[in-house]
Amino acid sequence: MKAEIQFNADTKLANVIRKWQSWLLNERLYSVNTLDGYSRDLSAFLAKVKETPLSLSDLAALDVHDFRRFLSKQAARSLNKSSMCRELSAVKNFFKWLERKKILKNPAISIISAPKKSKVLPKALDIDDSFNLLKKIGKIETTAWQGLRDKAILTLLYGCGLRISEALSVNVGDINAQSEFLRVRGKGNKERLVPLLPIAWQNIEAYLAECPYHNNVGEPLFLGARGERISPRIIQRQIQKLRIMLGLPDTVTPHALRHSFATQLLAEGTDLRSIQELLGHASLSTTQRYTDVQTETLQREYHKAHPLEKSQ
Repeated sequence: MKAEIQFNADTKLANVIRKWQSWLLNERLYSVNTLDGYSRDLSAFLAKVKETPLSLSDLAALDVHDFRRFLSKQAARSLNKSSMCRELSAVKNFFKWLERKKILKNPAISIISAPKKSKVLPKALDIDDSFNLLKKIGKIETTAWQGLRDKAILTLLYGCGLRISEALSVNVGDINAQSEFLRVRGKGNKERLVPLLPIAWQNIEAYLAECPYHNNVGEPLFLGARGERISPRIIQRQIQKLRIMLGLPDTVTPHALRHSFATQLLAEGTDLRSIQELLGHASLSTTQRYTDVQTETLQREYHKAHPLEKSQ
């Protein structure tokens, strides 16, 4: 670890903590940074539970109120929910390890649940940035067919709202140009049919015409340099290069194109149920996050454009 961390523990408990740290580092193969974080979180917990050094019997005797009191103290410090979740995760890890090693068992810790994190609003690109990505993506690769491949993939993300994993799992037989639909395998291997825009089909056709490998039914549609199914990491790297080239923020990722698809459909008046079907969301509540994005955007534009705001 970076620096020695002090624990509010007696000698026996301190020795046990060192064994837990060794297990995280050598058996669980946690990084030094992660080990440091877990250790600091456990140290904070022990310091809040009791002023005098704790023993193993003290830990075994802790009840639900003790754990909840700790979370309340952390919340009073204005600690954000993500930090509180991380701290509780470290504490739970330690207690589970104690139980696994038959050192002690405290059933109260399993009753405590982490505070719910605030849902992060999806990050979407505006229309100009989305079009710029599609325009430039094919010019990064030196090999023409790979550039056409990347453009076809991004068109599926932005034009059909696919997850990157869904786009790259498409097989040749999943495309039906006549019916203008694409068969997609989403989360939980659930299949859905997604409308295929003419531009998306044109970009796929252009790629297939130049691809040096045979693309037979049942085989992957999008291939890497050696003829294998392409890895998501390749597309992520391409987007990263584009971000630098176009001066775009780090929030511009392959998934941001999917968010842009949904946000822009909503802005054009598409109903939530239709967007839910297109995105493959199991729950409508997941899709409803996009209404929050629209509200936030509307509020920002309102404040920027209204004459009363400009007069301030």
